[in-house]
Amino acid sequence: MRILLVSLLYPLPTNAARGTFVADHALALKQEGHDVRVVNCLPRMLRYQEARRSTHTGVAKAPRVFEHGGIPVFAPRFTALPDHPWPSLTKWSIRRLSRRVEKWLDGWRPETIVCHTLWPAGVLAHHLSRRWKVPWGAVVHGWDLDVGLNHSSVGPTVHALIQAPDHLIAVSKRLQSKVIETGREPDTVSMIPCHVAVEEEWLTPMKPSKKRWRKSSIDILFPSDPRRPEKNHLLALKCGEEMERRGWVVGMTTLKQQPRPIVWDRMLVADLTLITSKRESGPLVAKEAMVCGTPVVSLDVGDVAEFLPSYCVVDEATPERLADACEAALKSRWEGGFELPERFQQTSVIAQWNEVLQDLVA
Repeated sequence: MRILLVSLLYPLPTNAARGTFVADHALALKQEGHDVRVVNCLPRMLRYQEARRSTHTGVAKAPRVFEHGGIPVFAPRFTALPDHPWPSLTKWSIRRLSRRVEKWLDGWRPETIVCHTLWPAGVLAHHLSRRWKVPWGAVVHGWDLDVGLNHSSVGPTVHALIQAPDHLIAVSKRLQSKVIETGREPDTVSMIPCHVAVEEEWLTPMKPSKKRWRKSSIDILFPSDPRRPEKNHLLALKCGEEMERRGWVVGMTTLKQQPRPIVWDRMLVADLTLITSKRESGPLVAKEAMVCGTPVVSLDVGDVAEFLPSYCVVDEATPERLADACEAALKSRWEGGFELPERFQQTSVIAQWNEVLQDLVA
């Protein structure tokens, strides 16, 4: 099947960590035999403006055309202002990209369009769908529903985009429920999580810690860029301070724009992965750390309660409760090991996607 994947987030030549979950999906579809091409629409910005968010790194000077994982990528520019005070300007600008997309495709036309993240990429996907008379499906992650839906300026547009696709896919049960609450028909909504793409050489069984209790040095991995406020790096630091008061010697490693193999390497050597996010759609890094053999302690966000042991999930965002959970994870002998639930594995995820895609083009 010919599939055009549209997204605001996708890895760039100078920022391989950007939008890896979308790239994993595109590569999995390609491995399944689909003909995949990617349109990664980017906002116009100057180099200094990249500092606003880690996901903006590499955007200012990104090439218009490149390949990632053997998949051709087109990165046209649209105009947007910080915090979107005039969403109509952004919508007008991104719709104008359709002719450039057609010129890049050079006669190739998709049988269906898949859009990751609704604002503002969904505006382009919807416009192309109507222009070419092909069905389109959208994948909603955390921002669209947790922030965008209640945003003072783009909220009405996000709500309209939730109703617009022929089929809508949520990556967690929580997001699926929120989509249905907006009034979309449940029969046109599916829940398909992002799959875990850790390669075989990094897969490690869970082993008990050999550290001396409250005397050893431990390395805690904070698997995010600390500049992103929703990741709540300050709370992670306070948890580390609490553990040091209890006798541990704590070192904390953060992740920024590292390639995936380096991320997995750091998961292998860490004693513990700590997630203190205020909101998450997954998070995917929790599953990756667990299959790399590193215990994960997390606030009760996203779908972590579905696969983490109960003593690793914290429902109160305090340093003391997080430190208690960290010590419980370090004390655990992991006699039963850890096995990633089948629904998060690539074979299961792609099987569900094939069903959705067949229904779209039927």
